[in-house]
Amino acid sequence: MPPPSSENVKVAVRVRPFNDREKNMNASCIIKMSGNSTEITNPNNPNDTPKRFTYDKSYWSHDGFTEQADGYLEPTEDHYADQKKVFGDLGQMVLDNAWQGYNCCLFAYGQTGSGKSYSIVGYRSNKGIVPVACEGLFHGIEGKRKTASQDQEFQVFVSMLEIYNEQVRDLLNPSSFKVKGGLKVREHPQKGFYVETQAKFPVQSYPDINSKINEGTRNRTIASTNMNATSSRAHTIVSIEFVQKGKNERGQMMTKTSIINLVDLAGSERVDSTGATGDRLKEGAAINLSLSSLGNVIKALADMSSGKKGVRVPYRDSKLTMLLKNALGGNSKTIMIAAISPADVNYEETLSTLRYADRAKAIKTKAVVNESPTEKLIRELKEENARLQAELQKGGGGQAAVIQGIAEEEVEEMKRELEGRLQQNQAEMDQMKQSWEQRLKEVQTSQQEELEKERKKREEMKVIPHFWNLNEDPALTGMVVHFAPPGVTRVGNNKAEPQPEILLSGLTIQPEHAVVTNRKGQIVVKPCPNAKVLINGNELTDRVELHHNDRIMFGSRHLYVFHHPQDLAKNPAKAKLEAEKPTYDSAQQEIAANSGFAAFGKGTDKSKDDLLLQEALIELMPMVSEANAMSEELRKRVRFEIALISPQSRGLKHGRTEVAVLMRNVDNDNEFLWNRNKFLNRKYLMQEMYQNFVDGDKDWDKEKDKDPFWEPPDTEVLIGCVHVYLQSLAYLIEIEELLGVTDYRGMEQGLVKIDIFPCADDGSELQDEDFVDDPKELLGKSATFKISISHARGLPSRICKSQCKYKFYLDRGHSTQEISGTRNPDFNHTEIVSCKMVTQQFLDYLENEALVIEIWGRQKDGNSKNRSSAAPGDSLSEQEKYELQVELNRERKRVARLEAKMAKLHDLITTAKEDDEEVIKISEIEDVLSGRGFEPHRFRAAARVIAMTERAKNYQGQVTSKACSIQ
Repeated sequence: MPPPSSENVKVAVRVRPFNDREKNMNASCIIKMSGNSTEITNPNNPNDTPKRFTYDKSYWSHDGFTEQADGYLEPTEDHYADQKKVFGDLGQMVLDNAWQGYNCCLFAYGQTGSGKSYSIVGYRSNKGIVPVACEGLFHGIEGKRKTASQDQEFQVFVSMLEIYNEQVRDLLNPSSFKVKGGLKVREHPQKGFYVETQAKFPVQSYPDINSKINEGTRNRTIASTNMNATSSRAHTIVSIEFVQKGKNERGQMMTKTSIINLVDLAGSERVDSTGATGDRLKEGAAINLSLSSLGNVIKALADMSSGKKGVRVPYRDSKLTMLLKNALGGNSKTIMIAAISPADVNYEETLSTLRYADRAKAIKTKAVVNESPTEKLIRELKEENARLQAELQKGGGGQAAVIQGIAEEEVEEMKRELEGRLQQNQAEMDQMKQSWEQRLKEVQTSQQEELEKERKKREEMKVIPHFWNLNEDPALTGMVVHFAPPGVTRVGNNKAEPQPEILLSGLTIQPEHAVVTNRKGQIVVKPCPNAKVLINGNELTDRVELHHNDRIMFGSRHLYVFHHPQDLAKNPAKAKLEAEKPTYDSAQQEIAANSGFAAFGKGTDKSKDDLLLQEALIELMPMVSEANAMSEELRKRVRFEIALISPQSRGLKHGRTEVAVLMRNVDNDNEFLWNRNKFLNRKYLMQEMYQNFVDGDKDWDKEKDKDPFWEPPDTEVLIGCVHVYLQSLAYLIEIEELLGVTDYRGMEQGLVKIDIFPCADDGSELQDEDFVDDPKELLGKSATFKISISHARGLPSRICKSQCKYKFYLDRGHSTQEISGTRNPDFNHTEIVSCKMVTQQFLDYLENEALVIEIWGRQKDGNSKNRSSAAPGDSLSEQEKYELQVELNRERKRVARLEAKMAKLHDLITTAKEDDEEVIKISEIEDVLSGRGFEPHRFRAAARVIAMTERAKNYQGQVTSKACSIQ
């Protein structure tokens, strides 16, 4: 046997062409490749030096090709890497290693939609590594069989696993989906980690393998929908076991085994590390554990390869890393393909993928040829079985074993593990004793039945109207088909009596959900009472006729396209559009458009920011719908809704509108605004809780502090903001304002009294003559201001504590003290801020920016129903109402006097212009401005500010993004 082959993991990076989404955004390419080097340019800083990475292979598949008549993408330029090139470099390596008896592993890594599946599986004529390698394997087997001796035998088996939320499922054995907590992962002393009771099936050709992969994908699709799972967060492992049996030169019967693992990792979407900051449950979800653990394992292995001592490799931290232990640091020849997008809009995700791949290339594995005498393998299994049997008997003849220092539960778990290994070994011995022909014969009958069913289904799809599924993962789209034959077809869940023809499970599916009637080719669908059905994005309340390519959603997750062969044949126009089949994104976009979001209106004039907003809405809207369905079924008494947060409501002049999720307690109207990452984290935890509930787990519900549907009432929430425009300060003129507190919806949530006065360094008032006629007079001097926030009035009635926070220019943040027990707090806050030397940048800040004061609060803990946006006068005492009314009237009169004086001044200026007069007499201005409490000599500077102030009034609170408006 050859000695272990120590070598680094082979890493290849491949960049794809722009997709339709990126073309619609007029995306620019930020990737360059030269030889084996890959460069990425930061679109936000295009003049910076690009980041460069070097890999074993860098494949440019972005442009430089033409599509042949059969659909194959043929290179027209030397730098283009087609499928043949990629297979020649990587796939042939997998095939050669398999024949030599080495274990092989092929990783596909990258964000969703980056082109992973294209390299691994391919598309139509552009076959990927897996089909070409499998065809090559069986072609080689056929060639060797022609000259093989009677003792030589070649066997191929296939198995398929999914890891989702740290639960392992056998995709070729649907009954494994019902195993609570998923299948067990055990460890064998020699073979490493394996999945208990995993099924593997003998196959004779690549079509057999493809059929099994399709079967597993179909099972995965049904499970992900029924179990409310997010398919893009699941990892799949397809294992192809290649066994060669024959006599060696000494006449000894030998068995050479190679296991080829094809690993499709979940989308590597970058999650903002600060996204769940402050969320007490940010570490609770197991959904991202596998990828983060894989990153930790790769880092540890890379450290070991660089010579670092004492490194612990955390394989046991997740099910994925346990099962990939051999591939990453053991007995395997491993290849990673990192698929990347070329577009600037995916910069962060692409950079993350390149860094991940860069670490992986440092890992070393030690592959050995897996060849042993057949008799030896059987003898070793027998010996191990005898040893395991003896260990089990030490447990006390079937009675509960007690081992000092070890809990009884742990002892029982050890016994179960020993029994599992015993069963696994026995199964392997039985398989070795069986001939290949016997094993094939056992599965051929069932395979033939499955193939016949599939063939019949394909034929029926040509003539019988049917529904085919849409899924966020394109690989899972079209895998589920439900027919609507002549007569009545009922839709519902398994609680219906008798069971419906179209059996659906999961969220919001009623026992009797809908009825589909087919009479003489006319298909009509009617929802049952309390059942949610959407047709082309509109909620269905009565019966409606279905037409070809209509989109229909049952409940909140089961999304289908209706295919009507006869309707299609009658309408030639539809036949031309058949190539443009509905997609998951287009269907979700349609649902969003009918929900009232202007972002989904017609037209092609959308900006890149608006298109990104549209994407975010498409992603979150179905999730919000699911969260509401789970909350309702679990009786959690909270509702979720989409919230669009404009840049202005965040204190910015420009920027992208962000999508957030508002959680509202229906008992007391308490509101909590979650950013995208916090909501996603919580939703995965909600899914875990809901699945435990569905599985009948008595402990499905959790204590409040671990409940993803609960938020402590004393969690600080943003009530709203006020924008104080500072132009007056540039002229050393004070600001006295009673401003409305505006929330992200643009609704007023109360009033805040704010004064800002120019002052001396010690806080004392300036003399009247210290104003400036031109802000540039301040350049090079110091400027000091006193900020006073005296009180707020009429905050929402659910608020029991409140405070203000703000940041002036480059200063650190400031805050008032937190006031409890009232919605009309007196802050009595004063802060002196100063600029030691006024610069043009500081003047620009005063003249063009606003001081954003955020009002934060904590909500009452109770079940009394309160209105969150109560008018300022509601629920106030008579005295409070009187004081507030007096203050409002005083402010209105002050504003009215100023506006009247401005109008008169405007008339003076207009008259002077008409008379071609360049000078206005001071006495005339004094006559206009005479009035108690107003200093006439300051008005020259104030007049210059007024135009900017008016412009600021128009600007305040407006949303500049067209996509942000809600109809």
